[in-house]
Amino acid sequence: MQGVALLSGLAAVVGSPWWGPRALSQLDFFHVRRVEMEGVRYARTGELLALLDVDTLQSVWQPLAPLALRLEGHPLVLTALVERRLPGTLHVRLTEREPVALVERKGQPLTPADARGHLLPIDPVRTPMDVPIASAPDSALLHLLGGLRASAPSIYRRVARAAAVGTTEFRLQLDSVTVRTPRNVTVARVRDILPVEADLARNRLRVVELDLRFRDQVIARQP
Repeated sequence: MQGVALLSGLAAVVGSPWWGPRALSQLDFFHVRRVEMEGVRYARTGELLALLDVDTLQSVWQPLAPLALRLEGHPLVLTALVERRLPGTLHVRLTEREPVALVERKGQPLTPADARGHLLPIDPVRTPMDVPIASAPDSALLHLLGGLRASAPSIYRRVARAAAVGTTEFRLQLDSVTVRTPRNVTVARVRDILPVEADLARNRLRVVELDLRFRDQVIARQP
């Protein structure tokens, strides 16, 4: 009965609007003893813990939103959510920025970039990644690659190189086939190549280029 009474009292304090967490934060029982990280792949845990800046003298009842904002200041973190796991654990759920291409830049090593055009501080030598090479940090091109990765992964996995040509065209190198598109191409439009490729394969026809620049058409060019 005494244990039940203690739990009931704790629940009442936790459920209070403002003075409950403040009162609980003074108890050593609720000091932070453990930080759990979920969703970490590319970021370094040590860097994230340094940004979090939490030690064993602090309570799990401190405001959590500022902790999440600190983590979202890391260039590899897209979103962060910090939760309490009583009595002494902070659980962090991260969504990292995902690289969709290695970007070529004049005089610079290949640099990972995400679908929003952010260059990411990931060393591709230490962290190998199966992504295509993009000719430049072109935000529209990277957005297209991100869309393919999310909605047409079978096509994305075939892309070896992606390039912006002039101001009006993209070129995607898929295996031995070059796909030419306008800059405003959608993922749905790129998927139009699939039935065309299937038909060409049935007829044992080899092509070197598929052109999507003409409205509602896929023009196949043979060697």
